[in-house]
Amino acid sequence: MFDFLSSDWFILGLEVVFLIFIIYDVKKYKETKKKEYLINIVLTLGFFIWTLIPFYNSYITWEDKDKVELIKSCEIDNNATLCACLDDSIFKEYQYQDFIKINLSKDKDYLEFEKETKEDCLDDSWF
Repeated sequence: MFDFLSSDWFILGLEVVFLIFIIYDVKKYKETKKKEYLINIVLTLGFFIWTLIPFYNSYITWEDKDKVELIKSCEIDNNATLCACLDDSIFKEYQYQDFIKINLSKDKDYLEFEKETKEDCLDDSWF
């Protein structure tokens, strides 16, 4: 039901909203010189960066050939729908260089991430 929260369009929409908030707060701060607007600017910048990290990991650190290779290796063991969901989560969670360094069969954090992601991908519930 809430799959749109991880979609790229939702993230881009949030980035635009945060930029509008930042511009508005900068304008208000220049007019009034109140410290409340500085706090708003810092908080909004923090949220802007927080929402940008998955987008950055997904599109900047992974090249298309690396994505295709990971998808092909996943489809050997799983079905295409599960692989699309799992690989999309991997692209957003890990940078390519970090993913290469992980021992996929022994790293506890990765195994837990994979288990949770598979559960989320296979979950048919509304919530």
